[in-house]
Amino acid sequence: MLIQRGVHPAALLLGLSLSLSALGGVELAQSAVSSLQQPASADDWPQFRGPTGDGISAATSVPLNWATNQNVKWKRSVPGRGRSSPILLGDRIWLTTAFESNVRTFSAGPDQMQQAERVEIGVVCLDRATGEQLYYVELFAVDNPPAINALNSYATPTPVIEPERLYCDFGTFGTACLDSHTGKVLWTRQLPLDHHQGPGSSPALFQDLLILVRDGRDQQYLTALDKHTGETVWKTNRPPLSTPVPAFRKSFSTPLIFEDAGRLQMVVPGAQWFVAYEPATGKETWRVDNGKGETVAPRPVYGNGLVFVSTGVYRGRAQLWAVHTNGQGDVTETHVAWKLPNSIGFMPSPLLLDQTLFLLDDQDFLTCVDASTGQIVGKARTEGRYAASPVYAEGRIYCFGRDGRTVVFQADRALSVLAENQLDGPVFASPAVVNSAIYLRTDSHLYCLAPHPIQSQPK
Repeated sequence: MLIQRGVHPAALLLGLSLSLSALGGVELAQSAVSSLQQPASADDWPQFRGPTGDGISAATSVPLNWATNQNVKWKRSVPGRGRSSPILLGDRIWLTTAFESNVRTFSAGPDQMQQAERVEIGVVCLDRATGEQLYYVELFAVDNPPAINALNSYATPTPVIEPERLYCDFGTFGTACLDSHTGKVLWTRQLPLDHHQGPGSSPALFQDLLILVRDGRDQQYLTALDKHTGETVWKTNRPPLSTPVPAFRKSFSTPLIFEDAGRLQMVVPGAQWFVAYEPATGKETWRVDNGKGETVAPRPVYGNGLVFVSTGVYRGRAQLWAVHTNGQGDVTETHVAWKLPNSIGFMPSPLLLDQTLFLLDDQDFLTCVDASTGQIVGKARTEGRYAASPVYAEGRIYCFGRDGRTVVFQADRALSVLAENQLDGPVFASPAVVNSAIYLRTDSHLYCLAPHPIQSQPK
């Protein structure tokens, strides 16, 4: 079970007290609640945004600087193309990828789209120490697949892993469970959907359930599959939408599961609504009507009785809302703590460190926000454009630009720039940061950035 509990999720990950003096001397103490039933090791990165799903890493001795000839432990070519994050468990790494045939690009209104004549989608397993490929398994092959946004890929949702089992979801193209050691396919399912711009929501594990988000133009629902068999355990339709425009009904967010005041919740934003569910049953707990939000991509973050959720596209901008999580039913008028009308990007997810939020815009700025009030308390120019979510490690915030440039900030309200590093891009996938290393995926390679010289030649 991959769950956040208590006041601050980073405390669970670290298992010790941290002092962030730059955030006003606030100490992040270990949670007083009981430990997780299946605690994720700080050496692993089993899902999108890490063990607690919030981009906070317990890694130490993480490199501050790198270049093509500095602090690159290894670099490996990744077959195909995908924009899912790498996940790590034990001595292995997994990436999903897609082989696209005869791709054409075209414009559809304001969007640049691409379509392949055929796509073959699968998963690659690599050795963590060397980056050598251990196996590749093709999972689905689709002739004339629907077009996707050029910023997306046919392999964008990040898989989730637990001991012995790997779960890969490609939205409408299919879902698969594999033996993680051998790559043997144990079961597959297909739940067709009109994504409009391709799949984007990553799956989540809870107890014996694999939870999937299906927010398309044609239908919007959540479902939980039995992780052993792939059979449907529950399915919950989304709240009714007021928009008559199908394109405004889609979203791409990933569930966040946490415990608040003894109650397990799973928050999944979608078009128009922020909704909390009971993860075991799919029963709705509370909902908030944000009006006209849609195309939500960022994963929420939670802390101190508040969940912080993006509206997605909202009248041309994205807003961030803070919602008290102790409600029941429609709490739109009673449980919204504050709203920030700008400063959050459409794609990067927020970071929460105790009482401070760090919001990376799609371009230009990293903004620091007081989590209790929503007041902006710091801002720094980042330059460039961003899709990957930022990561926290060792008192630093790493922001990975689409062009391969990374800006590293001190994790305080002054947002001092500590380093700027450049690799060949493009970078759309959020990285994994574990065991003194950053595993950074570009469209063509996976880098292991660690405080070592190059130990094997790039391939």
